[in-house]
Amino acid sequence: MKITAIVNVIGIILVALGTIMLTPISVALITGEYGSILPFVVACGSSVALGFLFQWYGGFSRDFDNLKRTEGMLIVTLAWLVTGCIGAIPFLFYQLGPLDAYFESISGFTTTGATILKDFAPYPKTFFFWRSLSQWLGGMGIIVLFVAILPQFAVAGRQMFFAEAPGPTEEKVTPRITHTAKALWMIYILLTLLEMVVLSLQGMPVFDAVCNSFSTMAAGGFSPNGQSIQGYNSSSITWTITLFMFLAGGNFALQYRVFFQAKFRSLINNEEFRFYLIIVVVMSLLLCSSLMLVEGDDWQTGLRESFFQIASIITTTGFASEDFGLWAIPAQTILFTMMLVGGCAGSAGGGVKVVRVLFGLKYLKREIAQVVHPKAVLPIKIDRVTVPGDIQRQILGFLLFYIALATLSSLIVTVIEHDPVVGIIGTAATIGNIGPGYGTIGPMGSFGNLSPWTKGIFIVDMVVGRLELIPFLAMLHPDFWTFKRKLARKG
Repeated sequence: MKITAIVNVIGIILVALGTIMLTPISVALITGEYGSILPFVVACGSSVALGFLFQWYGGFSRDFDNLKRTEGMLIVTLAWLVTGCIGAIPFLFYQLGPLDAYFESISGFTTTGATILKDFAPYPKTFFFWRSLSQWLGGMGIIVLFVAILPQFAVAGRQMFFAEAPGPTEEKVTPRITHTAKALWMIYILLTLLEMVVLSLQGMPVFDAVCNSFSTMAAGGFSPNGQSIQGYNSSSITWTITLFMFLAGGNFALQYRVFFQAKFRSLINNEEFRFYLIIVVVMSLLLCSSLMLVEGDDWQTGLRESFFQIASIITTTGFASEDFGLWAIPAQTILFTMMLVGGCAGSAGGGVKVVRVLFGLKYLKREIAQVVHPKAVLPIKIDRVTVPGDIQRQILGFLLFYIALATLSSLIVTVIEHDPVVGIIGTAATIGNIGPGYGTIGPMGSFGNLSPWTKGIFIVDMVVGRLELIPFLAMLHPDFWTFKRKLARKG
């Protein structure tokens, strides 16, 4: 496949994204915020114009059927970077600098939820709608969306689909990738609409219900309320969002089987989901005990806040029902542990993923047993299926590089900011796509005061974390780019 095909794919995506960016204009018209129309007209026009320019350069080719895996990785990476640029254009009209605008846009599309905003008062509703919508678009995946809606990617979509979500396994709910993408988006849309209705019935303003539902199901964390979910001061709203965050962190393919194929035992029979449920329940009860003993909360408040914050952090949503940055060290330690886990494979959540943690524990158990029984053959099984050797190497490699990248980022940011909390917690929050951390970057804080160099590093962390390292690592190999140069010369 020639480089022109890659340029063509990016062009098609940009045209589609530009069309989607007309949506905030309707919100501006409904709310009477006519001054917010121009930013999105400019962004829409720029995206469409750039998209057609890319396609013109590529000769408007539609021969994507032989797209290779490396090309799919490059397309996915470029798509996230370019959509971040387009998504940042409206923010420039609201007095955000180019770096801050790009940070906010990347944080939205990668569903990180780290914000540079210090005060929500100066911004109109259309501004917050776009922040939440960008998260919702990125939650299921930019490429997964366009594979589902664009017929041009009926065959080529496979390489891009799995390059965007390179989990330990390539799970499909239907034989065709386009049908799988549509199925995943179907359950995603229905759960989002259901949450909107429930939150509205519980008294949340309709606009807020829409924005918070977008951010919840995307496991994103952007809220139109400056105090996040704490600002609504409602126990029922807190429990509702806890439930939908938990669903957002679960495997959507499994949920599709439950709700549309009536395979009700799919969730319970899935070992990763059972482990995910156990982690949430056990760590919530542990956190509740800490809040009751140290913070003096009653058991009802403790349970509500514990389940909410554990669900928020493990699914990498990043909502806050309290300023957990003010909690005692034991409670903060429990939450930090959840930052190192993440959601299930095939979910909107980021992080390491529950299935990799499960595999790591089983691997350690096997190695301990191997010391006692060195000649025993002890396969590692998940869902009663032996994990193939190549998948084991991929998971171990992922975990090793994840730790290496997180360590490097933490060290550099600590030196830049002279603050180990920002370095360590900020890296964990951005590479895990979680969002808020502790201290100045806590749930009621902002990333806006950080050095431009730190913001740049965190932007890289957010993108690499969202792509789960695999495309990034592939691009570090010289042969990846040698292959691309050959394609360019042939073109």
